[in-house]
Amino acid sequence: MAEQDDAVPGEPGGDTVGDPFREITVTQPTAAAGGFSDDVSSTNDAGTEQQQTKQPDVVDGPRRRARRERAERRAAQQRAMAIEQARREAKRQARGRAVDPAKPVPRGAVRGLKLALATVGLTALTVALGLVLYFTPVMSARSIIVTGIGAVTRDEVLGAAQVRLGTPLLQIDTDGVADRVAAIRRVASARVQRQYPSALRITIVERVPLVVKDFPDGPHLYDRDGVDFATAPPPPALPYIDVDNPGPTDPATKAALAVLTALRPEIVAQVGRIAAPSVASITLTLNDGRTVIWGTHERTEEKAEKLAALLTQPGRMYDVSSPDLPTVK
Repeated sequence: MAEQDDAVPGEPGGDTVGDPFREITVTQPTAAAGGFSDDVSSTNDAGTEQQQTKQPDVVDGPRRRARRERAERRAAQQRAMAIEQARREAKRQARGRAVDPAKPVPRGAVRGLKLALATVGLTALTVALGLVLYFTPVMSARSIIVTGIGAVTRDEVLGAAQVRLGTPLLQIDTDGVADRVAAIRRVASARVQRQYPSALRITIVERVPLVVKDFPDGPHLYDRDGVDFATAPPPPALPYIDVDNPGPTDPATKAALAVLTALRPEIVAQVGRIAAPSVASITLTLNDGRTVIWGTHERTEEKAEKLAALLTQPGRMYDVSSPDLPTVK
């Protein structure tokens, strides 16, 4: 009976205690040992899974640790850089400097600034010089030059100008002086100029008589504008004008004077009288008694040309009222 109780190693129902080969035979089960195959297979499968799950920890562990360490180093570097940047920015602000670096001034702006400063300086210098010349007698009117006078005397011009010698030239109102001189009846226009350093020039243009008209107080002289500028004996060969209301605004006067200014000088010298009762009935009487029927003041230039040709022919009456059909009688 005792011999039967001893189990044979590797058979079912045998005692497994103290058998050193038990584990080795389990890892490689045989098909004939069917009584314990299921339990042993499950146990071996679990052991195999544990071995498979533990192997990556052994192989991949150092790589993961290296990646983790690199990530930690980068994070530490970024924190250090952020701290350093914040420190620098705080230092700039403490010194009163801008965070962004200042941009260099463009060359064009520098040139523009220099030009502006030069302009301001030149303006200030000009103003200062003008003030000196305006308020001091450095450049004053020490002499007055009058030109263009004939019938008008120098004393008349100076009396109308009212300029005191020694007055600074810049203080003299040249336009005002010219207007006062032009108010003289015989003066047609006046021009006043400063001549530095110490002279004032007054240039006048006198009125030239073109026609004369008799009045109870004597003959009145009229220029080409119809201005009555003098009461005096007329120059020789000056034609008389016959109009009702002579003057620069009278239409008949303006028409008669336009005829005389259109004639050639040698023809005007032959005219003794011009009558213009209206602008449509103008007649000329020559010094030798011949008559010229002018008609209206239209086509004046053309009529003047035709009259110059007709006067070369003998006759007593010359009609140029129709310049297309001039006649001589």
